[in-house]
Formats: sequence, structure tokens, C-alpha cells
Amino acid sequence: MIITDTHTHLYSEAFDEDRTEMINRAIEQGVSRFFIPAIDSTYTKAMLKLESDFPEHVFLMTGLHPTHVKENYQEELKHVEEMLDKRNFYAVGEIGIDLYWDKSTLEIQKIAFKHQIQLAKEYKLPIVIHCREAFDEIFEVLETEKSDDLFGIFHCFTGTLEQAHQALSYNMKLGIGGVATFKNGKIDKFLNQIDLKHIVLETDAPYLAPTPYRGKRNESAYVLKVMEKLAAIYNVSLEELAAVTTQNSKNVFNV
Repeated sequence: MIITDTHTHLYSEAFDEDRTEMINRAIEQGVSRFFIPAIDSTYTKAMLKLESDFPEHVFLMTGLHPTHVKENYQEELKHVEEMLDKRNFYAVGEIGIDLYWDKSTLEIQKIAFKHQIQLAKEYKLPIVIHCREAFDEIFEVLETEKSDDLFGIFHCFTGTLEQAHQALSYNMKLGIGGVATFKNGKIDKFLNQIDLKHIVLETDAPYLAPTPYRGKRNESAYVLKVMEKLAAIYNVSLEELAAVTTQNSKNVFNV
């Protein structure tokens, strides 16, 4: 059984004490494909080291996270461009809009999001979208970029059924993680109305740990708790869920 975690920050400082053990723990449980989203240029070195330590298992993205779109965002976008020019990546992400932490940067967040979508198209790569309290703003940008070469994953999807269908209309898969296991997570109420071919698994480790680990540090092995919940929602075996969601991830990332 091959399980894919499509979104995990394995280079995070939260894992500095036990990174190798934590990753091996996941691999031993069948979680053998880790897709690593970028935040900003300060993490590039750590991401490259992670890849060299686990070359068979780690797949890197490049991008500028919306919460890190600051005064120097043009320099950061330049770094993304340079990285794409220099070597192979599997996606541009995570990118998008976050209005939870700072609404004052909305306009430059939109500029950075749109620019990175265009870079992804240029390199024929998927995008991985971060959306927090910004569905309307995200959809507004996606609408202007809608095309056959726009595709990717709506990471940590927490919207309504209607918003799910809108995300799918832009050739996005839905990244489902720990929120699906929360009592107040809501998405578990309608997920079975979304075909499993549109779903990929993720943890967003070290954040958003699933029940029963909620509030603790998340890790990639905990994607199994998300799988248990989704297997119940879709009434399929863990093996089938792993097979379908891993194939979905291959369709997006082309690996």
C-alpha cells in the first residue's frame, strides 16, 4: 500500500529534534511519497537538504506563501523564478491568499498569486493553493487565469460543497487533511458527494493534526487517521483509498 502525503512541511523547525525518525516512522507505515511546499527563500536550503537525504521519497515545490508576501515580495518572486530556471520542481506552491493574518497585503498577495500561476503555466506545472478566509478573492484570480493549463490542488480545503464544485471547475483536486476528522470540520458532511477521483491526502504537518492528536504536532504518519475517516465516508477499504488518492497525486504531479 503506497500512501501519498501531498502537503507536508518536513523541513519545519518543529522537526529539528527528530526529523529522520519522524520521516522513517511514516515510511514504515506506507507513507512513502512526500510533497514539500515552499514558504519563502529562507527555507530553500533546508528543502534541498531534505531532498538529498530522502531522494526516493521527497518531491519539492517552489513558491512564495501568501503570509510571506511582504515589502520584499518582488525579490522573493525573483527567487522563485531563479529556482524554476535552475532545476526541476513538481509544483508551484504553496501560493494563494490569506486574509486571516493580514488583510492589508491583499493587493500584493493577489499580484504574487497571479504571477506565480503564470509561472506554473510557463513551466507546465500544477499550483498548490493556500486559502484562508479568502475563497472569493482566490476564485476571482483563478477566473482570470482559467485555462486548460491551469491545474493543481486546493490545499487544506475547508469550504462548502458549492465552493468545492467551484474549485473543481478550475481543474483542482481537493487536498483533505486533519480538518476532515474534526467534530466541527463540516467537510465530512458532504465529501461523499465529491467523487474520490478529485481527492488527495495531506497532513500539512506540523500543523492541523487530526483527531485524536488535535492540538499536538502533526506528522506525516498521521495521514492514516485522515484515511480512516475518508474510508468510512466513502465506504471503501484503506487499500482502495490509498491506491486512488496516490494515483490522483500522480495525475497532478506527474510522478
